[in-house]
Amino acid sequence: MTVQDIRSFNRFYTNVIGALDYGRHLYAPYTLTESRVLYELAHSPRTDATGLRSELSLDSGYLSRILNKFEQDGLIERTPSRSDPRRRRITLTPRGRETAAVLDERSRESVGALLATVPADDRPRLAEAMHTVRALLSSRRPARPAARGREDVVLREPVPGDLGWIVQRNAALYAAEFGWNTDYEGLVARIVADFAEDHDPHLERVWIAELAGRPVGCVMCVRDDAPGTARLRLLLVEPDARGLGVGDRLVEAVVGFARDGGYRDLVLWTNDVLTAAARVYRRHGFSLVAEKPHRSFGADLVGQDWRLDLHVSPG
Repeated sequence: MTVQDIRSFNRFYTNVIGALDYGRHLYAPYTLTESRVLYELAHSPRTDATGLRSELSLDSGYLSRILNKFEQDGLIERTPSRSDPRRRRITLTPRGRETAAVLDERSRESVGALLATVPADDRPRLAEAMHTVRALLSSRRPARPAARGREDVVLREPVPGDLGWIVQRNAALYAAEFGWNTDYEGLVARIVADFAEDHDPHLERVWIAELAGRPVGCVMCVRDDAPGTARLRLLLVEPDARGLGVGDRLVEAVVGFARDGGYRDLVLWTNDVLTAAARVYRRHGFSLVAEKPHRSFGADLVGQDWRLDLHVSPG
């Protein structure tokens, strides 16, 4: 392996993905770097320029010019941070979220078309080779071909099929781990159907956590019946993705979205057997406010109501 080998591969790969003319490649007015900044803003519930610069290793002046362009285009808003007045929090506007979603969809289509040219039998080899490259060239990850960490998990908007996945995985996972019957599947199906049929995208949202191209978690934020109150629903993390901070990222996304949306309170209902989820809720400032025994889903359970005051600044 020589420097020339790596440079040759870089030229090959940037040509394959259209990096040199990324905007034309995706029929969009944004470069690869600008699109990546939009991607980070769409998948990080709250961030600032310092965090973006660190995550993307960008020059501060270059990042500032990109953010100024985004602000002129109506894609972002910059507001003082509640936790540190010296910093300005950057959030996507509705137009910004729509633009990021379009770019993400076109990128998926482009990569899908590229992958379609690879025979099915060769795809495991391709995936293994990609994991090997990442592991060997990353100082943050052990040099193991299949090593994955928190930075590999992304949060995204649902695409067609994801809402059905939420129902199926909730039903299957809770049946396997707690023996719950199909009554729970019916409850989840109604929650998901209500969201799909009628929701305000400015006040209600679903997140899918994705790892290595497949969904490994989900959560919802919906309006509660009580005025000024949002409700967190259907938090789920696949067993093989636990320990990567997926639950924390999903709950953080809901808290940030609800706070930015102007809600006063964020509530949730769960059951005492979900001890791992309870630890996540506590870490994010939720308080247990009520418990009540009940029999549901074919099991004797203790229901729990949790609440977070969104007017209290995060510590």
